Amino acid sequence: MNAYILAFAVLMLTGAALGERFGRRRVFTGGLVLFSLASLAGGLAPSGGTLVAARVAQGAGAAVLMPLSLTLLSTAFPPERRGAALGMWSAISGLGVALGPIAGGLLTTGLSWHWIFWINVPVGLAAAAIAPRVLDESFGRREPVDVGGLALGSAALLALVWTTVRGNVVGWDAPVTLLGYGAAAVLAVAFVGWERRRAHAMLPLRLFSSRVFSTVNVAGFLLHFAMFAAFFMVIQFLAHARGDGPVAAGLWTLPWTVMPLVVSPMAARLARRVAPALLVAGGLALVGAGALAIGAVVEPAAREASLALPLAAIGIGIGLVLPNVVALAMGAVPQADLGKASGTLNTARQLGSVFGVAVAVAAYEAAGSSATPAATSAGAQAGLVAAAAAALLGAAAMLTIAPRGSLVRLAAAR
Repeated sequence: MNAYILAFAVLMLTGAALGERFGRRRVFTGGLVLFSLASLAGGLAPSGGTLVAARVAQGAGAAVLMPLSLTLLSTAFPPERRGAALGMWSAISGLGVALGPIAGGLLTTGLSWHWIFWINVPVGLAAAAIAPRVLDESFGRREPVDVGGLALGSAALLALVWTTVRGNVVGWDAPVTLLGYGAAAVLAVAFVGWERRRAHAMLPLRLFSSRVFSTVNVAGFLLHFAMFAAFFMVIQFLAHARGDGPVAAGLWTLPWTVMPLVVSPMAARLARRVAPALLVAGGLALVGAGALAIGAVVEPAAREASLALPLAAIGIGIGLVLPNVVALAMGAVPQADLGKASGTLNTARQLGSVFGVAVAVAAYEAAGSSATPAATSAGAQAGLVAAAAAALLGAAAMLTIAPRGSLVRLAAAR
């Protein structure tokens, strides 16, 4: 798991940069092939070491697919239709989230763990064959590859993510943790200094001169922090306090995972009448309220059905946020910088998921454990509070860029 997360988070900016230079469709197709072949290798892995290596390659393929999928979609539609397209993108992504836990549970219990890898192969290769026929090729600014920026940025992200995913294992105050974060800080400062002096920077710092772009990246980070922290805590409760298996846990979390599929397309259309920043703020507030509501009911005697409404609230909130965060970020930068903007936003989101799980687990272990249902509930409550705090902080941040008077106009309309 850590091998995949590391490759995915660290290489996303690199994947976006390669697409800008060598062609988004070409690199996207290569990412599909890499992901598919790495999945095949993972399913056939004869040892743990081979499986870890396959997961690294799989994460690298995913790091290409995620940002370039958004860039290709954004360039394929004019600005007035882009919101609807991104809403559909978010909905289809939500369908994958909804089906993933259930399909994974069925495959692992009914067949074997190998099939969670093998099932990717025909889908990925078919998509790679179709992509050159249906996608238009596009490029960003035809600039030399910023090798120094790629190296420094990747090294900084590697130090940051590696240290974070191991923090709960080795200890947050352990010398290796402090050294890791120190190295990440030094490399990040070096990266910013390098990019500031480059005429053809991998990550142009001018993007952050836009207050909207900067704030939306913060909101994307905090949304994924809250999402992954809360979801991990819910699964801990279902598995260790309620004793549910993977298929049952997937079914009980459907109110969360299905709602973005329904809400995202509507949220994109609603953004034509309501300020998108306000929709994002409201969605994050719903995520925070849902996490707090779940924390209030996760007692050992609680029934799974009591989670349904709070889970649905979180799912609605996510559906409101996802398409509008992407649309705001893409709309805040010039057309030629869409690829770099996509890579930046997706990196921020992935870092949020890494930190969300790490912080939630730290809170879980500080307040409880998996030893008994009561200890599991106490730990889950602490992790859910951390998730709610992140979501509500994101909502407050988005209100700072909502157009003045939008709240008053919305109240008057109601």
